[in-house]
Amino acid sequence: MDLNQILETLRVAQLPMRSKFRGITTREVALFEGPAGWGEFSPFLEYDDIESANWLKSAVEAATVYNFPSFRSSIKINGTIPATDSAEEIERLIVSYPGAEVFKVKVGTNTDSDLARLKLVKKFAPAAKLRIDVNGSWSVDEALQNIERIYSEIGEFEYVEQPVSDLDSLKRLKERLKVNVKIAGDEVIRKASDPFSMNLDGAVDILMLKVAPLAGIKRSLAIAEHHNLPMVVSSALESAVGMSHGLRLAAALPKLDYACGLATGSLFTSDLATHEIRDGAISLTSQTPNLEALARFAAPPERLEWWRDRIKRCWEVLG
Repeated sequence: MDLNQILETLRVAQLPMRSKFRGITTREVALFEGPAGWGEFSPFLEYDDIESANWLKSAVEAATVYNFPSFRSSIKINGTIPATDSAEEIERLIVSYPGAEVFKVKVGTNTDSDLARLKLVKKFAPAAKLRIDVNGSWSVDEALQNIERIYSEIGEFEYVEQPVSDLDSLKRLKERLKVNVKIAGDEVIRKASDPFSMNLDGAVDILMLKVAPLAGIKRSLAIAEHHNLPMVVSSALESAVGMSHGLRLAAALPKLDYACGLATGSLFTSDLATHEIRDGAISLTSQTPNLEALARFAAPPERLEWWRDRIKRCWEVLG
């Protein structure tokens, strides 16, 4: 697939969100069609061209590669709870993940608010397991204090995702942590210039895989094999079209012991296609964007041009 084919079929959509997530209320995504279907290119707007180039490589893979390994036909999912203090919003979100047995809760800005949010999730989903996601915002000392406080007030939780920002801090945290809580790494591998050169021993117990930032399924599987840790596949807030590629990655992992963060479509008021959650799982299906939805949520012409220019620059990065 060449650059002209990408640009000829390029469509850009602006998807409204139910809740503010990562500081945004509208998710802008670009899609293009290739011989194997649709690929989604949706790096966040602040990402530079070098980082975004991996997302383009993943989108081209989705649009051009027909077959991937498949060890399962459905993927267990976790629900995602953003950093909200609204009990009504949390209850509504929990209902939007029917049958989910795990919820990942965004924390990190204020421990009192974080605890209140976690307690609300436990109230509305008392049997569910909890995970917390910090996005690397704590120092080592803050992480030690906050993890131990959350553990003492909430009880056991599955893991804490990226509590601190860098590899050395993760290792120091693991050495000093006194409570039995697993640590999952996300940004530490996703933002690495060379994920294969990272020595994760003594730093994380679980590794997050996000197909678009890691440049596609083939490369993600190679990273998983190289590090040989338990894996969780998560979204990067893609539309249902982009999410399909993440689901295919989850299906392609020989071993998958944890529910995956591949149901963030529930954070949109509308999507370009539909992944039905049934009994806490999503079936592995290929998604084609609904043409009416593409038209309804189409970005203005100036945004289409912005994305065309961005793709051209990323294409140059890929060489």
